[in-house]
Amino acid sequence: MCSISGIIQPVSMASAVPVAEVMNQAQFHRGPDGGGIWHDETAVLAHRRLAIIDLAGGAQPMTNEDGTLHLVFNGEIYNHIQLRERLIRAGHQFRTSCDTEVLLHLYEEKGDNFVQELDGMFAFALWDAPRRKLLLGRDRAGQKPLHYFLKNGTLVFASELAALRCHPEFPAELSAAAMADFLSLQYIPSPYTIYREVRKLPPATLMRFFPDSGRVELDKYWHLDFSQKCNMTFAEAKERLRELVAEAVRKRLMSDVPLGVFLSGGVDSAIVAAVAAKLCAPEPLRLFTIGFEDDAYDERGSAQETFDWLRSHGCENIEHFVKTFPTNDFGEIRRLLEHFGEPFADASMLATALLSRFTREKVTVALSGDGADELFAGYDRYLAIRLGRLSILPKKWQRWFFQKLANLLPDSGERTLSGRLRRLCRMLATNQSNAYFSILDRCPLQLKQSLAGERLREMQDASCIFDLPFTAKDQVEQCLEADFHLYLENDILPKVDRTSMAASLEVRNPFLDRELVEFAATLPLSFKLHGTQKKYILREAFDDCLPHTVSAGRKRGFGLPIGHLLRNEWRVPACEALFSSKLYEDGWISRPVAEQLWKNHQDGVNDNSYILFNIIVLSIFLRQDSAS
Repeated sequence: MCSISGIIQPVSMASAVPVAEVMNQAQFHRGPDGGGIWHDETAVLAHRRLAIIDLAGGAQPMTNEDGTLHLVFNGEIYNHIQLRERLIRAGHQFRTSCDTEVLLHLYEEKGDNFVQELDGMFAFALWDAPRRKLLLGRDRAGQKPLHYFLKNGTLVFASELAALRCHPEFPAELSAAAMADFLSLQYIPSPYTIYREVRKLPPATLMRFFPDSGRVELDKYWHLDFSQKCNMTFAEAKERLRELVAEAVRKRLMSDVPLGVFLSGGVDSAIVAAVAAKLCAPEPLRLFTIGFEDDAYDERGSAQETFDWLRSHGCENIEHFVKTFPTNDFGEIRRLLEHFGEPFADASMLATALLSRFTREKVTVALSGDGADELFAGYDRYLAIRLGRLSILPKKWQRWFFQKLANLLPDSGERTLSGRLRRLCRMLATNQSNAYFSILDRCPLQLKQSLAGERLREMQDASCIFDLPFTAKDQVEQCLEADFHLYLENDILPKVDRTSMAASLEVRNPFLDRELVEFAATLPLSFKLHGTQKKYILREAFDDCLPHTVSAGRKRGFGLPIGHLLRNEWRVPACEALFSSKLYEDGWISRPVAEQLWKNHQDGVNDNSYILFNIIVLSIFLRQDSAS
């Protein structure tokens, strides 16, 4: 795992090379094992390396035999051995055993279509000197990041926004539309960033840049299709799922450095741990769990139960490392936001960062269970959407009844029973076409309009959700599709990438294997939602690999008790962050409304933790941005 950055400009590189060196150093944490820079008269490419495969070789930027192609690459290609063997038979000669060199020879063989054959997680930049063309590409799910801007004929790109900020021509104007989207979603959806003229390269996209003309071309090379369903029986699909998960885990055990597994109390990471333990045997496999004092957020007990069960059922090669963390370090939020480079308010980023740092003490690579919820219907919202669709009440009555019921339920926090019921009722009180967004929206339109300062006054609801080109016909499956392209892509994966790479840890996601993802999309919804049972086929396929209490247990999610923390351990620093920035003076947020939200939360009138945390994050970001 690594970082990449570069500058492509049709004029002298004399000024660009020192800038690229600073950009490269800004991403040192992503690759502490080595770094390099290459340039010619048009392009400069920079790289930091976290050595995973071919520790002695694999230095980048990497060049082909005749010096015409130059590459920087971040990620892992899981089929690189098979591709290498085929390329050798075709006459290509290799100097290293790393996966990066495969991309150079595959491009020589296939041209731009080479990206279609890559199985892995990746972001890359390839400079084709004879054709004077730069290629930028990202993996299908968007596991590895890539940001860029184009200004005055110069293209600048980097893995993280903080590196882009090092360029003297960085376009720092903030986007009001992105700010409004963030208030609703807690993240800024791709391809946009908080900066109006800076973009994220979308997943499964190949970008061509021709510096002589300034032309940019964006091509989508892969689409996930929910419209075509398999004709397997449930038993056949269950067996095929087991095979695909086992193969996905096997691929991701490829490593020349120590490797482990994140083990929460849920079924997804437990499946990965169980499969990896059998495939690794008799080699040792390390499992990592962290805990917190709040029982609603602490998964140590379930994780220990999984470990004990696996040990008693033949997996004697596993070790379990557990650590309890305090949650009073509000300064960690500030430090993490520097790695995101833009507002990001999924509070579980702190838990993920602590887990990554703890895991990095023992290993360099960790496997995770991320992605299973979006593919196999693991969230309560899918049941809620289906329930709303099945309601027999006239729509007008339904909206009136459930809105009244929502107002009667105490606003006592997301993970309480009343909190979950309140959110469900709010969804059922919404037009069915807006039901999905109403569940995700942390800042409903009425609140957003009252909260908005002058610079946000004209902003409305996030349009990204309504603009998705759905392939699924069923409304619940459309929610799965939306989660794959929005929530997973813009929240879960950036959270895991930034927090793990801040600790110089590589995280791999077996459930995002291409074959497994495509197979999951073909499964009928009835295989995923069975009555009230979520992830039904996944649980059934691995029922014999896990303790029943875990395979049948309710999903908790990996997070922190933000509502409690804002009233207690974080109250003083959070209040200082909330009210001591230019958030209000610059016209982004109405101070009286923010003050009332804070007061109501402190007095226990409402649980305003989500919107307050969003505003706090905005405030911290604006202070960091102005200091850059």
